[in-house]
Amino acid sequence: MAQQSSTDVLICGAGAAGLALAIDLARRGIAFRLVEKNGSPFAGSRGKGIQPRSQEIFEDLGILDRLVATGGLYPTPRKYHADGTSTDLPWGGQAEPTPAEPYRLALLVPQFLTERVMRERLVELGGDVAFATELVGFEQDADGVVARLSTPTGEEVVRTRFLVGADGGRSFVRQALDIGFPGKTLGMRAVVADVALTGLGRDAWHQFGEGGMDAFVSLCPLAGTDLFQLQTPIPSDGEPDLSASGLTEMVAVRTGRDDIRIHSVAWASAYSMNARVADRYRVGRVLLAGDAAHIHPPTGGQGLNTSVQDAYNLGWKLAAVSNGTPEVLLDTYEQERRPIAADVLGLSARLLEQAKRGGMQRGRDVDQLGIGYAGSALALENPERAGGLRAGDRAPDAPIRGAAGQPTRLFELFKGTHWTLLGYEVESDPVAPRRGLRIHRFGARGDVADYGHYFRAAYGLAAGDWVLVRPDGYIGAILSSAGIEALEQYLHQVGLGPKQVAV
Repeated sequence: MAQQSSTDVLICGAGAAGLALAIDLARRGIAFRLVEKNGSPFAGSRGKGIQPRSQEIFEDLGILDRLVATGGLYPTPRKYHADGTSTDLPWGGQAEPTPAEPYRLALLVPQFLTERVMRERLVELGGDVAFATELVGFEQDADGVVARLSTPTGEEVVRTRFLVGADGGRSFVRQALDIGFPGKTLGMRAVVADVALTGLGRDAWHQFGEGGMDAFVSLCPLAGTDLFQLQTPIPSDGEPDLSASGLTEMVAVRTGRDDIRIHSVAWASAYSMNARVADRYRVGRVLLAGDAAHIHPPTGGQGLNTSVQDAYNLGWKLAAVSNGTPEVLLDTYEQERRPIAADVLGLSARLLEQAKRGGMQRGRDVDQLGIGYAGSALALENPERAGGLRAGDRAPDAPIRGAAGQPTRLFELFKGTHWTLLGYEVESDPVAPRRGLRIHRFGARGDVADYGHYFRAAYGLAAGDWVLVRPDGYIGAILSSAGIEALEQYLHQVGLGPKQVAV
C-alpha cells in the first residue's frame, strides 16, 4: 500500500527555480515538499552568470555574500585572431554601482556551486531536497492536488494544496497539463563542458574563431574551481566525442593550437538551442516555473536568472493564498511573469544572432534591473503619475539613516517576507498596524532620514506621498495623501486586511 502524506506546496524539480521557491516558502513558514527525480544534484556549470537583479534577490534570501565568496567576477574577454594575436575586450553595458543600483556587475558562479549554496540555505531554514523522487502522476480538484511519487522506498501519494512544476524544459508537469510550448529551435547545437586543461591562463575568458559561430570556441575559467567551461557549436547531425581526448581534438582543430590539452571532463552535454515559452503558467492549482515555463539560448546569461525571479514572484503569492488570501492573487503570477519571459527570449535570440555574425553587444537590458510589472493588476497609482518611478517598477535602493543616527539602506528595510509602506513628509499613518506590513516615515519625527537625499532623487515623491513596496521588491502602489483612501482596499486584495493573517 502506498505511503500517504500531505503538504501545502509540492515543488517538483530542485534546480535554481525550485530551490529559490523552497527557500522563500521555508522562511515564510509554509509547509512544502521539494522533490527531484535525479539521484544527485546537478553537476554542471550551464547557468554560470548571476545578473544584478538576481543578486538583489539573493541578498534578500540571505546568500549573496556566500555566492560572491564562492565565485567571482567574470574575467576579461580575450579574442584571439587568425594571425595568432589577441585583443582584450571591454564588457559592454556594465557600469559602476550607484545608491539606487548597488550591484551592476554580473557574478560568475558555476550553476552547481550556486545550487549548493541554495541547498545549504534551505537546510538552515529547516528544509531539504528529496532526491531520486519522481512525480509520476497527479489529479486535481477544487481543493487541491493528489500527486503520485515514485521514491526509493516505493510509491507515495501526496495530497497538496498546490503543485509547482519546476522540472525543466522537458517538464512532466507541463506535458501532463497539455500546455503548449510554442517557439522554435534556433538551428544550432552546441557542446558545453566543464574541463580541466593546461595551455591557457585563468586571467581571461578565452574566445577563438572570427567571422561567425562555426569555428567559435569559448574557454572560460570557472571561479571557485580549477575548471574551465568549454562552449562550442557542433553540427546538427551526429554525436560528438565528449571524452577528454575528443574535446582536445575538437579544440585543436578550431583554434589551430596543439598546446591546449584537456586532461579530464567533470561534466559535458550536447544540446540544441531553443527559444520557447509556455502558453499558460497556471491550470487551477498547478503552476509552472523556470525552464518548465520558458527555455532560452545561453546568450546573455538570462535563463537561470529568469527562473529564480519566477520563484521570487510566486513564493509570496503562494504563501498569501495558503494563509487565506483569495486565489485570484495567483492570476497575477502568469500576468506578470509570462511577458517577461517573452521579452527575455527575444533578447537572448537577438544576442545569439549577433554572436553568429561574429560579435555580441551586451547592454543594460541583460542585468534585468529594468524588468517591471507596469500594467499589472497589482500596480496602483492614485493619482496616476506622468513619469519617473511608476507602480510596478523595481523599488530602488538608497542609503538612509535611522532616527538614532545609524546608517542603513532601504534594502535593509525591505529585507524579509513583509510588505513595506514608506511615507515622505507625511503627517500620520494612513492604516492601522497589521501583521505582514512595516511602516516607515521620512521627515519630521519620522523614524528614518533621507541621508544625502538619495531617497527623494530615486523615488521622486512630493510631501504627503506614500509608497507601498511588495515582498519581492517591486512598487505595489504610489499614493498621495489625497488618494490614500485606495490603500486599504489594496491591502485587503493582497491579504493584509487588519484581521487577516498575512505573509
